Amino acid sequence: MSAEVFARPDLLVDPQWLHQRLNDPSLRIVDCDPRDAYFRIHIPGAVPVPDNYYKNPDDRRFMMRPEQFKALMESLGIGDDTLVVGYDARQSLYAARLWWCLTYYGHSKVKVLNGGFPRWFREQRPLCLCGARHTYPPATFTPRPTPSVLATAEDIKERIARQDTDTVLWDVRSLAEYTGENTRGNKRAGHMPGAIHLEWLELVDRESHTFKDPATLRRMLAEKGITPEKEVIAY
Repeated sequence: MSAEVFARPDLLVDPQWLHQRLNDPSLRIVDCDPRDAYFRIHIPGAVPVPDNYYKNPDDRRFMMRPEQFKALMESLGIGDDTLVVGYDARQSLYAARLWWCLTYYGHSKVKVLNGGFPRWFREQRPLCLCGARHTYPPATFTPRPTPSVLATAEDIKERIARQDTDTVLWDVRSLAEYTGENTRGNKRAGHMPGAIHLEWLELVDRESHTFKDPATLRRMLAEKGITPEKEVIAY
């Protein structure tokens, strides 16, 4: 195992860290898996989300509008000062969505449980089989959209047109989606011009559900031209 560390180790927590804080009233643990999984078994004190894609119900091409996201967070007991930890059993796919949406809306106090529920279960940490949703007192969440973390279609088209070599378009989908063999029901298939492909699953150890070590990740990214001096737009 490499002795290197992640550039932002504060974004990840391990089961021991979370176990020690289960009774912290300033913490909200969010189970980002589908709700039926939550009601079977979950981490004590965790709350489920009704939509782990955080999509605008009026147009599911886009994420929730500020007022929609505000209502969802407040229903989970998440306020401006709440520390949030998300987890799932899907190699952190859904937990990372929660992290990104909170980050976009200006809430920096959010972390992902590295290894998710499978690691928690494997380490024989406490479990809740109560079959009921945990509830918390009302909270006040203030959305503060951060446009700088979001690329628009117009911005990407402009970069492609001028062949911007300082930008990397990173297609994290499956190879079949990248090549266009799998349309997933979309009218158009394939990838953005000039985009490189590296599926997000390649960054996670399939057995442990944890992220691969920093040295391995840096090597994998560098081989694709994803280096620190580049601006990376992932999709």
